[in-house]
Amino acid sequence: MQYRDQTDMGGPGEAFLTTHWSLIGDVANDRDKDRALIALLIQRYWKPVYCYLRHKGRQNEEAKDLTQDFFHEIVLNRRLLERADPGQGRFRTFLLHALDQFLIDQKRKETTKKRIPTDKVVSLDIFILPELPDTARQGSSEQCFTYAWKSTLIDQTLAEVQAACREQGLQTHWQVFEDRILQPIYDNTEAPSMREICEQHDLEGESVASNMLVTVKRRFRTALRRNLRFTVLAEGDVDDELQEILNLFGKSAQEVS
Repeated sequence: MQYRDQTDMGGPGEAFLTTHWSLIGDVANDRDKDRALIALLIQRYWKPVYCYLRHKGRQNEEAKDLTQDFFHEIVLNRRLLERADPGQGRFRTFLLHALDQFLIDQKRKETTKKRIPTDKVVSLDIFILPELPDTARQGSSEQCFTYAWKSTLIDQTLAEVQAACREQGLQTHWQVFEDRILQPIYDNTEAPSMREICEQHDLEGESVASNMLVTVKRRFRTALRRNLRFTVLAEGDVDDELQEILNLFGKSAQEVS
């Protein structure tokens, strides 16, 4: 998780208030929506796809090329769209299956790779390629994919909440949340006491700091739930995914009262 390096993944305007499944169903006869969808999918899923390929043993440049080729196939050949099945509750499970099928097809190809038109895909050169942490390296390729997906989702959500706090004049609220919750996780250190937080940010009392912290926690939970809804069909799946991700932050980060 490196939310400070976050690129704009969809933006706060939320141009698509629906699931990826619905988006796929809408683009069949609309070129503009097709381009918008591939851009959205690249922004949200390129890291999981790239990390999955690296874990499979592909080197950096080869993994980048295959990642581009995979999304290129979605746009030009509609292979993913033709196989889309809304009966699959988790979009990432469907996407991972499509990626495996894509890799099988790649091995079968005897001709050289077709040239990718530069106006069809977003170049991965604009992104900072992620390093694979030990926890991801030691697991399976599927676990690596899921780790990268969760990391991207968390980064995206944190970036959205941070931007909203900044726009609404709640910079200190965010800073309290960052110092009390995020930084100790990133640095693997003990969280500072509320008294230390108050002294650092010149706050009147611990109750003020606590209210600020709760405000950002609630915003993060709400934003995370909203982003998860993009990827599932059943509300129960959202709850399961939400709790699983919140568990990564520990008990103190989850308490909102």
